[in-house]
Amino acid sequence: MDKPCLVIMAAGMGSRYGGLKQMDPMDEQGHIIMDFSVYDAREAGFEKVVFIIKKEFEDVFRRTIGDRVSRSMEVAYAFQNLNDLPEGFSVPEGRVKPWGTAHALLSARHVVNGPFVAINADDYYGKQAFRDQYRFLTETEDESSRYHYSMSGYHLANTLTENGHVSRGVCTTDARGYLTDIVERTRIEWRDSVPAYTLDEGVTWTSLPAETPVSMNMWGFGRSFLAETEARFADFLNRGLAENPMKCEYYIPSVVHELLAAGRADVRVMTTPDKWYGVTYKEDKPMVQKAIADMKARGLYPAEF
Repeated sequence: MDKPCLVIMAAGMGSRYGGLKQMDPMDEQGHIIMDFSVYDAREAGFEKVVFIIKKEFEDVFRRTIGDRVSRSMEVAYAFQNLNDLPEGFSVPEGRVKPWGTAHALLSARHVVNGPFVAINADDYYGKQAFRDQYRFLTETEDESSRYHYSMSGYHLANTLTENGHVSRGVCTTDARGYLTDIVERTRIEWRDSVPAYTLDEGVTWTSLPAETPVSMNMWGFGRSFLAETEARFADFLNRGLAENPMKCEYYIPSVVHELLAAGRADVRVMTTPDKWYGVTYKEDKPMVQKAIADMKARGLYPAEF
C-alpha cells in the first residue's frame, strides 16, 4: 500500500478576508497557518504534500511556500480550474466562483496515487488529528465492496469565530463513533452565546449543542474517493446548474453523504479536544497570532522550522 500523503486545498482567495489569506504571516518569523499544518503532518509521518492552488498564483506560491516545504517533504502541485468539467458541460457565462471543495480535491486526481489526508490551507487542526489520521490510513485499506474513510471531528463551539458566520459539516455519529450523516450548514454563528444556523438568511435560527461534532474538512480517504467524486460530478452539475448556476458548489460532505446513503463507505470519526484556529475574517488574526505564540511558548513548536 502506498504511504499516505497530505493534500492541502489552497486555491481560495478568501473573499471575506480580502486577500490571499493562506499567505498571511502569523508570527514574527513569517510562518503562516499552513506551515504549522505541514510541520504537524511531517511530525506524524507524512512525507509528501500536494498543494491545490490556482494556476495564476503558482509562481508566488512556489517562492513563498512550496520551495521552502520541498526542503523537508516531497512536493507536488494540482491546479483547480473552473473549466475542469465533464464532457458536455461548460461554465455558465459570468460565473467566477469555484466549484467547491469536492471539485478542488478532484483537481488532484492526476498526482494522488494512494490514501491521503485532505485539509484546508487556512485552518489550524492541532497535532493529535494528524497523528490519528496517519495511523488510520496506514492501518486501514478499502475493500472492493466498501470503502473505509476517516474524519477528524471537532466540537462545534471550538470552531466558531466571534467575528461572523462560518460553514461547517454538522455530523451525526452512531454508538461506535462512525458517521451516520453529515449536512453542510453554510451559515453558523454565535446567537446569544449559543451556536445556531439559519437556512433563510437570518429570518429564523436553529440552535445546536456546543459539543456537536463538526467537520473542519480534515478527511482521510483512499484514492477511491477521487474516483467516486469524479463519477458523481455530472449528476451534481445537472442539479446545481438548474437550481443556482452562479453559486452552486460541490462539497466533500455531499459526496460523503451520498456514499453513506448508498452503503458504499463507512467513516470513522476521530474526535479531538483541540481548538480550531483560522482566519475566516481579518479580525480573527490577532486571536490566532496569540494562540500560536502561546503554543510556541509551551514548546509545541520551535521558533524556527
